[in-house]
Amino acid sequence: MTPKKDPETNPWMKTALVWFGIFAAIILFVSVFDGSKQRVTGDSIAYSDFLSRVDNGQVRDVAIGDDVVSGTLTDDTAFRTAAPNDPRLIDRLTEKNVKFSARPRDEPSFWMILLYQSLPFLLLVGLAFFVLRQMQKNSGSGAMGFGKSKAKMLTEKHGRVTFDDVAGIDESREELQEIVDFLKDPSKFARLGGKIPKGALLVGSPGTGKTLLARAVAGEAGVPFFTISGSDFVEMFVGVGASRVRDMFEQAKKNAPCIVFIDEIDAVGRHRGAGLGNGNDEREQTLNQLLVEMDGFEANEGIIIIAATNRPDVLDPALLRPGRFDRQVVVPRPDIEGREKILAVHSKKLPLAPDVDIRTVARGTPGFSGADLANLCNEAALMAARKGKRLVAMREFEEAKDKVMMGAERKSMVMTEDEKKATAYHEAGHALVSLHVPGCDPLHKVTIIPRGRALGVTWNLPERDRYSMSMKQMKARLALCFGGRIAEQLIYGKDSLNTGASNDIQQATDMARSMVMEYGMSEKLGWLRYRDNQDEVFLGHSVARSQTTSEATAQLIDSEVRALIEEAEATARGVLTDNLHELHRLAEALLEYETLTGDESKRAIAGEDIGRSDGDKHRPAPMSSGGSSIPKTRRPKGPFGDPAPAGA
Repeated sequence: MTPKKDPETNPWMKTALVWFGIFAAIILFVSVFDGSKQRVTGDSIAYSDFLSRVDNGQVRDVAIGDDVVSGTLTDDTAFRTAAPNDPRLIDRLTEKNVKFSARPRDEPSFWMILLYQSLPFLLLVGLAFFVLRQMQKNSGSGAMGFGKSKAKMLTEKHGRVTFDDVAGIDESREELQEIVDFLKDPSKFARLGGKIPKGALLVGSPGTGKTLLARAVAGEAGVPFFTISGSDFVEMFVGVGASRVRDMFEQAKKNAPCIVFIDEIDAVGRHRGAGLGNGNDEREQTLNQLLVEMDGFEANEGIIIIAATNRPDVLDPALLRPGRFDRQVVVPRPDIEGREKILAVHSKKLPLAPDVDIRTVARGTPGFSGADLANLCNEAALMAARKGKRLVAMREFEEAKDKVMMGAERKSMVMTEDEKKATAYHEAGHALVSLHVPGCDPLHKVTIIPRGRALGVTWNLPERDRYSMSMKQMKARLALCFGGRIAEQLIYGKDSLNTGASNDIQQATDMARSMVMEYGMSEKLGWLRYRDNQDEVFLGHSVARSQTTSEATAQLIDSEVRALIEEAEATARGVLTDNLHELHRLAEALLEYETLTGDESKRAIAGEDIGRSDGDKHRPAPMSSGGSSIPKTRRPKGPFGDPAPAGA
């Protein structure tokens, strides 16, 4: 049998009772003040009619009050009328032998007077109490409870998460398994004198599953799980954040053993002394209190702090020392095995077609985080639903991958034939350079269909997950950046160049400057670092710290960067000049088919039929699983997608 809900625990019932009480009080107030009028009964008649009836002898008796005259007619009919100040009324009643009496004035009792005077005050108090309760419910800490913690306690009824729901980050999960074992059986470690780490800092890029991993630890251990954001501690009032930290640990002590998860801890744990507060500002006081609570004179046994951030470089060193956050657990982007497991988790709820190969999708998505893979599965399901399909096929996964990486197709964008032809030669130049320059990633797809902010996209994908790049590969990518601009120059001349290669030039410049200043790939400058990407936060602005370089060194850096750019331009120009006939063939194929895969591009260059039927003329063939992968950035840059010219 379903238990009845207690009105105290039902917010709707509590609100209804409050409003019912206010309404009843108003009704009582009106009835009390209007009660004197309701006691005078009878039909209401005009005063002139009353006088005429008195003169005609039709009135038997009369009761005269302050403002109402009531009585009975000879036919036993009760009446009442308004009583103006008429001094002749008594004489007329006496003359006609009408019995009359004076109705005494209603004197309110002591309790009635008390009710009259207290009822407005009670209504104001009740309304104020109701408003304060509503503010307490909305703020979670009361109207005046600024110092109360905003940490929320999650239990199994909110959805239990275990390690079975976390895939692709096995190493990170194993590091946290020891915390789970301690929470389940603390005596196992205490017998040998071991102490469990008081805190674990989860470090990783956005979307890699840090929060999910923390919830899985709580779900596996079966202990209370408090969650709070780092920004919830900081308020405009100095001292509020420190008070909330104290209150949070007090709640945690009452529920120990438990886990306290602080998301985005860099909001409150940044380096101290970076501003002008001299240690007295709100954020630094909050951080100081957090440091004391984690490892101070009073031990907090049974409370494990798990925090997450994607900026560990800005955290205060005192927060990272042993005794507070003893462990830094790196949550990386998953490799191909991890991506396959993550896709298997997210695709359980999808009705998959027989042609869907999760391994193939995983091979084609290096650099994707867990959140990216979940979004990929969701986009594939939405595309299948829009087409009216009952199953999600492999084609939907491929189209979803293109949409996630390059943006949606801009089908409504109308391009002239000249613009379309220029885009075809631009993308063909990128593709041709990638096919002829050693060190370039394999060509995966080239299209002149506008996507996102790009008029066309050339997609080069590494053969496997890449964690570093050699100097040969970087020089090949520099040449790839200039393939589109040089192809337009060879076909249309220098005077017809447009702004479509601005992103290519920006990417090439940044890469060449990094090669010279950061990677030590210049013989003249040697293995020295001339740029530091670490930042300090000062008054809300990011101030880059760089080593002081002389004017001569700066000139040498510029000359070395220019040398790399000119070498890349020469390489791309030589490839396109020697293979100009292949450039024309590939551009013509793009104008006809709009989208080509890597294998189709090679057949088009060789003058062969790409193997499409008339019905699939503008539809690319399904992508193969071998060597399919994507860059680590979700949106393509440079040779992977050229932005539209200004005003396009």
